Amino acid sequence: MESFRTEIENPIVQKEIIDLERKIALFKDGKIDDERFRSLRLARGVYGQRQEGVQMIRIKLPFGKVSSEQLVRITKVSDKYSTGRLHITTRQDIQIHYVSLDRTPELWAQLAIDDITLREACGNTVRNITASELAGVDVDEPFDVSPYAHAMFQFFLRNPICQEMGRKFKMSFSSSDKDTALSYLHDLGFIPKIVNGERGFKVMIGGGLGSQPHHAELLSEFIPVNQIIPTTEGVLRVFDRYGERAKRLKARMKFLIKDIGRDEFLRLVDEEKKALSYQSYEIDTTDFDGAIPATLLEVPKVTIEDSAAFEAWKHSNVIAQKQAGYVAIGIKVLLGDFYTDKARALAELIKNYGANELRFSLKQNIVLRNIKEENLPFFYQELAKLDFVALGYETIGDITACPGTDTCNLGIASSTGIAEELERVLKLEFPQYKDNREITIKISGCMNACGQHNMSQIGFQGMSINSGKLVAPALQVLLGGGILGDGKGRFSDKVIKVPSRRGPDALRYILNDFETNGNGLSFLDYYDAKGEKYFYELLKPLADVTNLTDEDFIDWGNADNYVKAVGVGECAGVVIDLVATLILEAKDKLTFAQEAFEDKNWADAIYLAYAGFVNGAKALLLAENQKTNHHAGIINLFDTVFVETNKIILDTNFKDLVYQINQNEPSEVFAQKYIQEAIAFFENIETYRAKDLANA
Repeated sequence: MESFRTEIENPIVQKEIIDLERKIALFKDGKIDDERFRSLRLARGVYGQRQEGVQMIRIKLPFGKVSSEQLVRITKVSDKYSTGRLHITTRQDIQIHYVSLDRTPELWAQLAIDDITLREACGNTVRNITASELAGVDVDEPFDVSPYAHAMFQFFLRNPICQEMGRKFKMSFSSSDKDTALSYLHDLGFIPKIVNGERGFKVMIGGGLGSQPHHAELLSEFIPVNQIIPTTEGVLRVFDRYGERAKRLKARMKFLIKDIGRDEFLRLVDEEKKALSYQSYEIDTTDFDGAIPATLLEVPKVTIEDSAAFEAWKHSNVIAQKQAGYVAIGIKVLLGDFYTDKARALAELIKNYGANELRFSLKQNIVLRNIKEENLPFFYQELAKLDFVALGYETIGDITACPGTDTCNLGIASSTGIAEELERVLKLEFPQYKDNREITIKISGCMNACGQHNMSQIGFQGMSINSGKLVAPALQVLLGGGILGDGKGRFSDKVIKVPSRRGPDALRYILNDFETNGNGLSFLDYYDAKGEKYFYELLKPLADVTNLTDEDFIDWGNADNYVKAVGVGECAGVVIDLVATLILEAKDKLTFAQEAFEDKNWADAIYLAYAGFVNGAKALLLAENQKTNHHAGIINLFDTVFVETNKIILDTNFKDLVYQINQNEPSEVFAQKYIQEAIAFFENIETYRAKDLANA
């Protein structure tokens, strides 16, 4: 391990990796509880798999951008610590599976050499910030959103306000009004606008998928670019303080806004303005100036033998850029899975003959950008050697699916198996749809919607179905979702549940009926014209469980009979509520606050002191069997239980003491005062706790 540490230039990253190594040892020695350790490792991209004893590692790649050097580094890590398979997610991350927990610090250290992080790829944090994969080259974009997504990623990575929230928080940047980054289903979604010559964003807030999809509400029609980070910080501070923590299924931003209302939420955000790290934050765009570097090597001239295949590929997979003479190449990646040998060859290709950059797409594909149009024959030839010229990029036959029961604890039925079968059906039986980009098909293995099944025109959700003594894998068929543009979208309706083996027939019924009765309408207009009940009756024969065959009890991609086995999900992480653990955490927060103060990071120091106040108060409340569901509740209840009863004596009430955080600017003077008050408070509660235990 030591040799890898010395190659890491960033001392903060080095410290984090050493800390992870230490915490793993403490966990194995029984000195850290399993639930607390889970929260810690999730915030470092280490996620428990369905298979016991191994981990899924999620590599955080802001807006899917990867250089050749970074891609090679990822392949080396996958080969050494995993199986050589890379999985592209719908958040533009890369996941590798079957990694030993003991090896995760060394794995992270190797990634860090090329500035790749695992930090906050999972857990109750700001997750990977996504963006349209064509951002910077999109012919419809008013400006490149990439630098703004990058700045947002950098600002909130390791930021104390978003390390231990009630749930995860997701953001996206669309490149144009087409809203291809799906702003309407994000906690914060940004759509670029130019108003009176000024750059800014339309901002949507409080969207989400999961078992209860919710359309985001409008936060603002226009926020200047120098205000997006202060605005986001204010939103996160309110979410951290008022967001649900006790009931995991109600802990997303969408539920907080629903409970207190948009206007009250925005009033609370406005209250935080004085305390923000920056009142205005200018974003440097110089690294994204649009200049396209010359190729490292001269691109060879080649002759294409099968010109018809080449032309079909250009029509299907090549996208015109806004830069004259340049194109982007879409690579359709079945289920987002590809292997390190191909990844290394792709890295060499873009390094030598491209612009040394690719982006992973929101639909689990790969996009090569800034390719000279005259060099397309060479790229076609080279990509064909890698089997990367399959037609149908981002068409109906380009199905999105989560890993499902392959590796995920929450998977109920196979996503990948049925997706492969549906792609086969489309290719062989519906060639007339090969260029259809209007209909999307998305599949999730459970209700959490990692495959985004409930926002597509045709969606499938993994379920189970009872048939007498046996349980069979099933699919919920959903219809009628889609992107409408400029922050608007629609969620699909749950139409009917059918055995998984009949999923292909469900697709056949739908597409055949659309062809017969669509009358030239778009798919969504056709669905609206017919209505949900029509499709229920259309598919009803497939839902009959009285005539199941032996095959119906075997899920796609499996050889054995189906067994419903759902483990404990780790999508949000769980923080254990033990008094001693919380007191230790409070103490840690105060130590970190002092370190941040010494580094002159006044805002971080203040927020860490705030966390010390809250964790300490929560510890004593739990010792008294008092529970609350958010930070604001803890602060109020502490006054009721301890201060007003004179069990703990303070110079003021606890609420006024803690809420100095949003009454003061983040200055050196206030940071020093607030930290000292937090330390004094902590000493007070430690004394009280010691007496309480002595009298127990």
